[in-house]
Amino acid sequence: MAAKSIISRPVYGTLSPQPGKHHLFIADAEGALAIAEMAERAQPRFFDDAEIVFIHGPDGKHVAALEALKPAQFHLSPSFASLLPRLRQTLANAHMGLRLYLAGTEGLIGQAMQVALEAGIDHTSIQTEHRGSLARRMQCVHCKGITENVTTQPATCAHCGLLLLVRDHYSRRIAAFQGVCINAEDRSEVPPMEEIFR
Repeated sequence: MAAKSIISRPVYGTLSPQPGKHHLFIADAEGALAIAEMAERAQPRFFDDAEIVFIHGPDGKHVAALEALKPAQFHLSPSFASLLPRLRQTLANAHMGLRLYLAGTEGLIGQAMQVALEAGIDHTSIQTEHRGSLARRMQCVHCKGITENVTTQPATCAHCGLLLLVRDHYSRRIAAFQGVCINAEDRSEVPPMEEIFR
């Protein structure tokens, strides 16, 4: 119930086909399933003007399902960092009528949304659907370091080593949840660590 009261907390929807001249899909993990399910509701030849960029895992899971959609362009990437130059260039050269769809983990959605915002795309015009892990991307408010794939509460900062309470407060600007020192008064107090963001 508390998470609903945090207005910065991202709210995700369900991908739906929109009219447009070019459709750009960025996905990872189970986000491929969101695209495949949306395709079932799309008009024939919808993907003729689509580009799909998929961050694949080592097992290549879901690649065949996305290829079967026969998009105009299909790119595989091993990580978000490796697709970043392509995404920035695509958004920099985009024309009116581009539709952006983001599907998968919160880390992917947040980082791709951040790049889109920098390119001048309004966040309300981007479709998002969360699928897969609930692991969080966390910024330590003390050292400003980013720790990826946080699944525990509290969590240890990968940069300064502080034990952090992972808050529900989310910064769209840096695409991360905020982590604040949980035992600042007495560092010997170490609460039990629980895996809650799976």
